[in-house]
Amino acid sequence: MNFAVMAKYAVYFRQGVLYTILLSVFAVALGFILALMLALMRLSKNRLLKGVAGAYIEVMRCTPMLVQLYFMFYVVFVKYITVPKFTMFGFIDGSRFVPGVVTIALNSAAYVAEIIRAGIQNLDYGQTEAARSLGMSQAQNMRYIVLPQAIKNILPAIANELVVVIKESSVCSVLGMQDIMFNAKLVQGATFLPTEPLVIAAALYFVLTFPASKAIQSVERRMSRGDVR
Repeated sequence: MNFAVMAKYAVYFRQGVLYTILLSVFAVALGFILALMLALMRLSKNRLLKGVAGAYIEVMRCTPMLVQLYFMFYVVFVKYITVPKFTMFGFIDGSRFVPGVVTIALNSAAYVAEIIRAGIQNLDYGQTEAARSLGMSQAQNMRYIVLPQAIKNILPAIANELVVVIKESSVCSVLGMQDIMFNAKLVQGATFLPTEPLVIAAALYFVLTFPASKAIQSVERRMSRGDVR
């Protein structure tokens, strides 16, 4: 394999890494906000809210992200939503970046919502009863008692979602979003070398995800120290 040729195309891989990181971070942040709303809807006593959240989660979990991406890009952002033209860092096309972020966030939210719901339900119900005995409302109980503990318990799982999103974001390359995978294909076409760009792309994904996984494990160990009695 001739990796020496790849040095000429290093800029493409650097841009791909930046695109992938931005795509993943924005998607996880937006997905967490939506997931929190869905989790609270699932726990609501309102049947309509509970049913809507449940239906959304099942649809998003039972359909491929690629189909969701095509639907979002070619239907929602063509017929109903217009993204103003803008460019980030000189090479990121906002009209493609935004649909990618939204699609990944909507997909990720379906999984994270179930994580949050499980984290809330696993808390001792006695704490909720104690909060009521102190005169706290349901909203105050959720804000000051339940959510802080639930988020602490599920934080490793939420952080792990970032690792998953980094890998799954490669699907956005099919729509010309200049992530690692898309730029690796560009280099393949320019050099007529099929193997080397893919090896570099795999190495870059590994460099992004492996340290993140180890950092998550370290944080999880630190957070669990206070739970040992």
